Amino acid sequence: MDFNKIIELASYTLPALVTGVVAYRFFELHIKNNDRKRAFLLNKQAHKESLPVRLQAYERMTLFLERINLTKLLIRISPISQNKHDYENFVIDQIEQEFEHNLTQQIYMSDDCWTIITTAKNATIQMIRKAAMSDKVDNADKLREVILNDLLEKQSPSIAALSFIKSEVAELWY
Repeated sequence: MDFNKIIELASYTLPALVTGVVAYRFFELHIKNNDRKRAFLLNKQAHKESLPVRLQAYERMTLFLERINLTKLLIRISPISQNKHDYENFVIDQIEQEFEHNLTQQIYMSDDCWTIITTAKNATIQMIRKAAMSDKVDNADKLREVILNDLLEKQSPSIAALSFIKSEVAELWY
């Protein structure tokens, strides 16, 4: 082949190849951009639809923590008998039933939040058991009194969990 023919062929082929590569890259970027936009819109729509359900879960767990706040719990649940162990078990059963009633809410919350809620529940139960083991406690009314006096010195475990829920809900808006 003649050298001039090769140069002539290259002069036609090279611009066509460059145009083809540029068009390919343009369409590739365009398709990626559309995919990102579609994913963003789907995520935005899913967030918009799931936000009310998540907020409801946080509301229910806030109610749970308020209900197991020892001050409110002991006022709401009066002793059925004077036996401190009966009262201890009755109050703990109420906490456990309330918790079991709200177990499904964990799927709408972060793992950290659920762990803190569970820890608050367990710490509340532990405070009740610790007070019941005291030598000063010999009946249900005395158990209530000892627990309430303990709460004057330290806060109920549910208060810290409530604070965490509030901060996590605040983050949902951003």
